[in-house]
Amino acid sequence: MSKLILLRHGQSEWNKKNVFTGWVDIPLSPKGIEEALEAGKSIDHLPVDLIYCSTLVRAMMTAMLAMSTHSSHKVCVVHHPEKSRLGQWGKYYSDQMAEETIPVRCSWHLNERMYGELQGKNKEQLRQEVGVEQVQIWRRSYDVAPPEGESLKMTAERTLPFFDKEIIPQLNAGKNVMISAHGNSLRSIVMELDGLTEKEVVALEIPTGAPIIYDFQEGRWSRVE
Repeated sequence: MSKLILLRHGQSEWNKKNVFTGWVDIPLSPKGIEEALEAGKSIDHLPVDLIYCSTLVRAMMTAMLAMSTHSSHKVCVVHHPEKSRLGQWGKYYSDQMAEETIPVRCSWHLNERMYGELQGKNKEQLRQEVGVEQVQIWRRSYDVAPPEGESLKMTAERTLPFFDKEIIPQLNAGKNVMISAHGNSLRSIVMELDGLTEKEVVALEIPTGAPIIYDFQEGRWSRVE
């Protein structure tokens, strides 16, 4: 049986300001750092063989902070594409160090939903400009995208194929995987794993800094409460 740990990043500096963030690469706030560390304490007893992360710094910070006090004492190492300069020059040649590290693989497929022309705008000010109902539709609907942005459906169309191609084989191989990502990319994954409808996923909220854990065996998922 393998375990899948889903972890939404802690509060970012723009979360704190109530601003649409999307793909703008904003770091964690002090509260977000604390949330990541607390999340790490709650999973420090669970084996983690591999970490998948979005390319956005708030998700990467969360993964690194959460694993910084893990009981395995292993060091997280970001694995860059093999054809890149970092991938070529960042290799290490010690079997011992390989045993003491956890690979971290980053992909834009796990990035937050891209909010287009809403990015950088304050949510409350936007409600006053266009109305509460319109902002709620942009934020929570399944298939309505904000101007020049992505809907949750569009986010799922990049997240789920990546999940099926890259992550499921690791779980089938018996590895325990953590995904450090974002509210909407994780909503799309949970929608799939829990078999939620388009209407049900609208009400789904992924809390910051609170791991969601699944057991995986022979293609079947069960959430660990």
